[in-house]
Amino acid sequence: MFTLPTRVAVLLLALSAAGPVAAACEGSLLDHRSRRLLGGEERLCETYAGKVVLVVNTASQCGYTPQYEGLEALYRQYRERGLVVLGFPSDQFGGQEFDSEAEIAEFCKVNYGVSFPMFGKTQVKDAGADPLFQGLIKATGQTPSWNFNKYLVGRDGRAVRHFPSSVKPDSPALAEAIEAALKP
Repeated sequence: MFTLPTRVAVLLLALSAAGPVAAACEGSLLDHRSRRLLGGEERLCETYAGKVVLVVNTASQCGYTPQYEGLEALYRQYRERGLVVLGFPSDQFGGQEFDSEAEIAEFCKVNYGVSFPMFGKTQVKDAGADPLFQGLIKATGQTPSWNFNKYLVGRDGRAVRHFPSSVKPDSPALAEAIEAALKP
């Protein structure tokens, strides 16, 4: 049996351990749970706290699909400085995503060497939109109009900028926004 001072100490220790995570999640657009492609759920704000995040709605059979290569290059170029790319496959634009998540995972790995985190098939617009995308749309005023929309989220969990599908990963405007967001 713990004595009262011991109980208080245990409680304070538990609260202080949760403090940084709670602080990182408070008000963050990433304060949502998402299911990894072929994996378990994670709370995005906990996993990517303090990172600059590029959220992209993807599709495997789209004219923009070759952007996977550039997204992977961005991830490899900037990940040591704190950038993470998060891919969210969606079938909402022209039915351009595979039915099976296993097919999506294999396609991304085999054809583009994707190593950045990918998540389960996600609705990114309209009434059934995933809460993450609802928040991104509200924060930027920009709804995805096609596959490969990009939302840049700062280290503080707030939206920095939206980039439409036509903006390629090697775009100077995107690189400039990432560089600015990565500055301490």
